[in-house]
This record gives sequence, structure tokens and C-alpha cells, in this order.
Amino acid sequence: MADQIDSFYIDKTLYSGRPLNSSGRLPKELRTYDLLDDLNISFVRLDHSPLPTIEACQEVDSILETNVCKNLFLCNAQKTNFYLLLLPGNKKFRTAVVSKQIGTARLSFAEPEFMEEFLDITPGSVSVLGLMNDKEKRVHLLIDREVLDHEYFACHPCINTSSLKFKTSDLFDKIIPAMSCRYTLVDLP
Repeated sequence: MADQIDSFYIDKTLYSGRPLNSSGRLPKELRTYDLLDDLNISFVRLDHSPLPTIEACQEVDSILETNVCKNLFLCNAQKTNFYLLLLPGNKKFRTAVVSKQIGTARLSFAEPEFMEEFLDITPGSVSVLGLMNDKEKRVHLLIDREVLDHEYFACHPCINTSSLKFKTSDLFDKIIPAMSCRYTLVDLP
């Protein structure tokens, strides 16, 4: 695994705000920057080659001086209820613990086609910012309480070739309300 992580390209330059040149950037990424700009949220950006797993984000964590949040797209067995779970990157997902706390049958990972349909994101790029694309409010946000303990929050801008860092208070006070999404705090051991 270490050899794979070492093969990723990471531009170690931290940029303030959106890219000056948007050529080659996907519309979903640009919508992310539009949202943050519209909300007057200051953020830093780090560009890199695709980072498909949270383990591959370790060098990004070091450069950003915070941990990229783990984002898991989940559903119930009937595929009628969908959830986006945010938790610190170093925490393990315990389906039984989360399922019990929210009063649902055991959760599992949802298929990529639901992720693309509801959030306009693909595996490896899952981000809380994708909730801006959930016009029908099909996805319920679950947040591990420990996320609140960190001054900064880091995630992808709906594509896994950049990572963003902004204040956690901006996530709760500006971004989540602007996306009109409901959330539930959970406690993972």
C-alpha cells in the first residue's frame, strides 16, 4: 500500500480559493467553488492526482495540517433511505453502532449509481459538498460528533483531484444551512 500512496502526485502548493484557470475542471467541482464563494467562505485548496481512499490522503492531511474527513455513502437494506456519514479519517465505521443510533436496519454501502444520481459524485470523490446536488433531499447527513472538535474541516470539492480546508464552523453555520439539509449527530467509538 505504501508504494501505491507514494506514486500519487501531490502539488504541495496551498492555493487560496478557487483555481484561477477553470479549464479542465468539471462542472460539479466549479459548482462547489461557486457555493463557497457565494457564502463568503475562505478556503485553501491542494491539487493532486486522484486519491481513491482515505489512506491515500495521509500526505494531504500533513500538508493541510488537518485530517480529510471520511465520507461514507450508505443505505438501508431496502435501498429506500440513503445516508452520508462524516467521520474523522482515522475512525472505523461500525454499521451496527450507527444503525442502532439512528433506529434503522443495518446500513451498508450504497451502489455508485445512487451516489451519482443523488449527489453527482463518484466513488473516491464522496464529499459533504455533494449534498448541494441533492435537489430532492434524498440523502440524510450523519455526522460523528468528534468532527465538531476540530477547528478545520477538509474534504474533496466533489472530485478527488483536489482537497479543500475551511473552518468547521463554516460547515455548520453556513454550508449545511445553505444546502438545506438535515443532519443527525452520532457517536462512533
